Amino acid sequence: MTYLEFEKPLAEIEGKAEELRALARQNEEMDVEKEAAALDKKAEGMLRDLYKDLSPWRKCQVARHPDRPHCKDYIDQLFTEFTPLAGDRNFADDHAVMGGLARLGDKPVMVIGHEKGHDTASRIERNFGMARPEGYRKAIRLMDMAARFGLPVVALIDTPGAYPGKGAEERGQSEAIARSTEKCLQIGVPLVSVIIGEGGSGGAVAFATGDRVAMLEHSVYSVISPEGCASILWKDAEKMREAAEALRLTAQDLKKLGVIDRIVKEPMGGAQRDKQAAIASVGSEISLMLAELEGKKPAELIKARRKKFLDMGSKGLSA
Repeated sequence: MTYLEFEKPLAEIEGKAEELRALARQNEEMDVEKEAAALDKKAEGMLRDLYKDLSPWRKCQVARHPDRPHCKDYIDQLFTEFTPLAGDRNFADDHAVMGGLARLGDKPVMVIGHEKGHDTASRIERNFGMARPEGYRKAIRLMDMAARFGLPVVALIDTPGAYPGKGAEERGQSEAIARSTEKCLQIGVPLVSVIIGEGGSGGAVAFATGDRVAMLEHSVYSVISPEGCASILWKDAEKMREAAEALRLTAQDLKKLGVIDRIVKEPMGGAQRDKQAAIASVGSEISLMLAELEGKKPAELIKARRKKFLDMGSKGLSA
């Protein structure tokens, strides 16, 4: 278990309980279960208190937790017959974006998502979930294919933002993001999006312009990272806590503002503490959202989707 900075007191208690059990495994005559159980109960209470009312900055930390389930985990558990499709048929295949044909239950779908990777090698290969233009152009190609065959699109968003490198800019990063966002608004099939970790800037919007947008309870969705915002406004990245508060980037704030449609509850302590349960909750929510859109005609879907995003912000910051 990887512990976040604010979880250090919890790490101490859980560590002591594990130490006792390790000693008992070495010496069968030792009976430590009573003391270990007491520590477990104390840790459970502390975990509940820590996660009862997380600040926006702490939610950012949880959303970035390295042990949270990523796009590949969701695809492996929720979908069957996944057939990955690669390349933008123009420049290259971007490993930060994965997508392909799959089945959700008995329903054929097109699934697209950002993948961050789980260890050093895979994170480098996946560019830490930061897509380049070819990633967004691959997504456009897959959305076109989904529209052609009448398949619903499921988007799983988890990115700090689009890759800001020189090569990406030379290959038209902003244009690719804009085209992907435009394509989301044009396809005449249901499009549901779930922010499973970080929803960073236009890199997230390019997949999240859907009929239904859901967020995991401790995920974040914002035009800029708190550190980036603090660097611009206060010329001091250490002001990230104040920036996180001001950005209104939590699922709870964004639901009030009408930016997202629903919040998916996470296991106590975040999705990283019970990956299977978190993934199952997301799967149930995706099925419900697709059921709401079933049977709607292409023109009806496109009109409602455009109206949804044109009306966004009408609730105002006083919500």
